[in-house]
Amino acid sequence: MDKKKLKPYLFLLPTFAFLAVFTYYPIFRAFFISFFEWSTSYPEKVFNGINNYLHLIQTPLFWRVLKNTFLYSISTILVGMASALFLAMLINKKIKFASLYKVSLFYPTMIPMAAAALIWMWIFTTQYGLLDFYLGKLGLPKTEWLNNERIVLWCIVAVGVWKHTGYYMILFLAALQNIPQSLWDAAEVEGASKWQRFHRITFPMISSYTFYIFIINIMDSLQAIDQVYIMTQGGPANASNLLVYYIYEHAFRFWNMGLGSTLTSILIGFLFVFVLIIFRTVGRKVYYEV
Repeated sequence: MDKKKLKPYLFLLPTFAFLAVFTYYPIFRAFFISFFEWSTSYPEKVFNGINNYLHLIQTPLFWRVLKNTFLYSISTILVGMASALFLAMLINKKIKFASLYKVSLFYPTMIPMAAAALIWMWIFTTQYGLLDFYLGKLGLPKTEWLNNERIVLWCIVAVGVWKHTGYYMILFLAALQNIPQSLWDAAEVEGASKWQRFHRITFPMISSYTFYIFIINIMDSLQAIDQVYIMTQGGPANASNLLVYYIYEHAFRFWNMGLGSTLTSILIGFLFVFVLIIFRTVGRKVYYEV
């Protein structure tokens, strides 16, 4: 092979090696282990076929965790992206202190999720939490935010939305600023309403950014664990237990690596299927400027 043609691949070799060692090998290794019984009860791996998968399918808690994960993902994606686009459109207008607003809204993104979870745990604490303090000033009763099965998952959702919305807002803002002003001006001259301008010009022109944000939002939502681990430990009664935390429990609390690997394989399978479907459907309608 010509050395000139080989040279670009040599530059890419470290990246491929890193992906192979730290991404692809662990994925295939987890899939391999999912077919074994390997726990403190079985220190030596014992092949058991698809029994781990069958066991999970027959476990009610597994389906509750999937439901929690689905609700968390849908909520954070819809609320996070809608809020980010709304804020970006507001800041994109010529307003005073726009830079200050950008920094303030983006700041939560810079905070580690563990620190953000501690902040929000203090806010939601019943005895001395900031939220109940101000609600008390309004004469409203105190609420067990993190100990109520019907509320706790939405508290976790609030943390996820607060943490990531600023990052998505910056991406939407970059997309909006790439749209030629002449398009909006021409539509306004033609008498198009604000909704028509948004529907016919703004949203199609930012569809590539929206698609990218949608994909990374799916991956972020399915990997949520820090706030669950710090704030609720999956409780009360597994009402806030999400799939990644469920994997952590089986693998590193119960030391059942067989079931932990099975759950990991299921998570990777979900991600692969979701992203494939999205690329085959929504991805084909995305507008890419040439």
